[in-house]
Amino acid sequence: MKIGLVTYKPEHVEGFDLHVYYSKWADGQVFPAAKGMQNDVTVFCDAKFIREDPSVVSISKTGPALRRNRRSNLAFDFVCPTHPGYREKVYDYLDSLSRQDIIGITLNLYHFADQEYCTCFRCTEQREKSGLGWTEWRAKTVTEFLKHAKTHCKGTFAVEMYPDPVLAKVRFGLDFNAIAEFVEYFHVPLSSRDYLTNYWVDTIARDFIATLKKPVVVELSAEMPTDEKLDALLKTVTYISRHKLEAVLLLVHDSENARKISKFAVQNSDFRKWLEKYDFAEMQRIVDNWAKLF
Repeated sequence: MKIGLVTYKPEHVEGFDLHVYYSKWADGQVFPAAKGMQNDVTVFCDAKFIREDPSVVSISKTGPALRRNRRSNLAFDFVCPTHPGYREKVYDYLDSLSRQDIIGITLNLYHFADQEYCTCFRCTEQREKSGLGWTEWRAKTVTEFLKHAKTHCKGTFAVEMYPDPVLAKVRFGLDFNAIAEFVEYFHVPLSSRDYLTNYWVDTIARDFIATLKKPVVVELSAEMPTDEKLDALLKTVTYISRHKLEAVLLLVHDSENARKISKFAVQNSDFRKWLEKYDFAEMQRIVDNWAKLF
């Protein structure tokens, strides 16, 4: 299993195998390509674009797909996924990334906001013309978008997967089998403020490994300010390292944050004894590699 980072700064950190850089954010900020890294692009969540043109927002009978719409419980503001002008904006940005020396591109939030979205005039018309039911049309729309988006991407093509292994197709239009045909791996973010309780991470990771037909990469939040939370994070990585994951990615603020994690693991004698006692060989290998740096 590889160990890697997801960062908000285009920095490489020794001791980590994969480096993923958030080059386009959900708030609408867009950055140049990070060379030599996997560039992660937020697709249909763009708060800035929606503020500039509110007509692009995805809608439903419960209201717009906005964080302030408390009836929908959304984490981000969503553009309608069939909006042609916004799609072209995304394709142009992917083209700009692909002109640089990058490892590849990961797409995130490229799907419908949730089960009741989108009922705008364009989506309604397209669904009626298709002759498909609600769930199948939405899944076909997402899959076809991804296929076309891939033609604008260079290198490794991956997608983030909303962490719902059961209702993803019904809620978001995610057809696991169809998407698996053209991605190299699935990136599953399991974000949390801490992992002091971690059984759910192990459960969801195993569900996705059993369900998805391509390699799975799990992302964990790693902006941990205390020793207690760092210890819980590392033990969570340890538990999921027992399964057939391609990699675990740690979401960090910057390179200093990343080095703090690896140094903590190396210098925490209780943690290393725990690894040895219970024979967590894969995590021992990772920590032993970090030990060469400190």
